[in-house]
Amino acid sequence: MNFLIENWYLVLAALVSGGLLLWPSLVRGAAGAAVSTAEAVRLVNREKAVLLDVSEPAEYAAAHVAGSKNLPLGSIEAGAKQLPSNKSLPIVVLCATGARAGRAAGMLRKLGYEKAQPLAGGLAAWREANLPVEKTA
Repeated sequence: MNFLIENWYLVLAALVSGGLLLWPSLVRGAAGAAVSTAEAVRLVNREKAVLLDVSEPAEYAAAHVAGSKNLPLGSIEAGAKQLPSNKSLPIVVLCATGARAGRAAGMLRKLGYEKAQPLAGGLAAWREANLPVEKTA
């Protein structure tokens, strides 16, 4: 007990470092875990998931996942007509790097799409996995 009292700063450092190690898993659990490219393909093939690209139209035209729909991040709430009517359908949200996809998935969950999940790594990870990418003329 004397050790803990005399070395309180070591105990504090251990608690802070432990908290910092746990923080990413706590945040990820609250925001919905991102899916890998393999999991995204499985969701599309087995559960008829919708691929939703939240990139801007020019980015989408340059390169996008084959079969994905484009709905820019700023238009999600206004573009509800482009979203599936079945809110229990899985939605894999993606963008160029995955940064906007996490925010978009959160917005979709607020709109009632409980199974909206971002794609980890975005289009870059999709390309790295050698999965089909299209360009729009």
